[in-house]
Amino acid sequence: MRFRYFALHKPFGYLSQFSDEAGHPGLLKLKLDLPKDVWPIGRLDRDSEGLILLSNDNQFKSELLNPDLNHPRHYWAQVEGEPTAIDLQAFERPMNIKVRKQDFQTKPAFAELMNPPDIHERVPPIRSRQSIPTSWIQISLTEGKNRQVRKMTAHAGYPTLRLIRVGVGRIELDQLNLAPGTSRELTREEAFQALNMPE
Repeated sequence: MRFRYFALHKPFGYLSQFSDEAGHPGLLKLKLDLPKDVWPIGRLDRDSEGLILLSNDNQFKSELLNPDLNHPRHYWAQVEGEPTAIDLQAFERPMNIKVRKQDFQTKPAFAELMNPPDIHERVPPIRSRQSIPTSWIQISLTEGKNRQVRKMTAHAGYPTLRLIRVGVGRIELDQLNLAPGTSRELTREEAFQALNMPE
């Protein structure tokens, strides 16, 4: 069996699965022409954008998704309000959030303020309120619970308006030069060495 690895820039509004569900489009609608035995590794919620890895290598998938191996995921989040560096120290401490109606305590994460990135406009654009400013923060964590980043920013007092996963391990979306809705195949060396995983 030939193992294959792909990177995808998931657009806003699409599910992280191939099939449609509840009137929402799946990845098949992007017409990516991927092999039929390749599946997404992990998920981004429908309202989030950015990097998804896909593969037919089950060992690679299980290692990448194992929270004990501490593979970081990197995000850019546009949030309501103007957090300070002190506010963002909350991410470095465990937070108690609800995940699928269960109490969950997060591992320490990292967050810092960033300048607004030079990126494509979202379609449709985020809601804007003239009376409430927005800020961009960069967040890194080693977990991937359901809507975790959104729940963490809300817990800190700054609800997320737009969320983009820009990296998994050492694979960075901007280096892949992928437009939203496009994908490209990675070599085995790219997939494993970029994630600093043993082959």
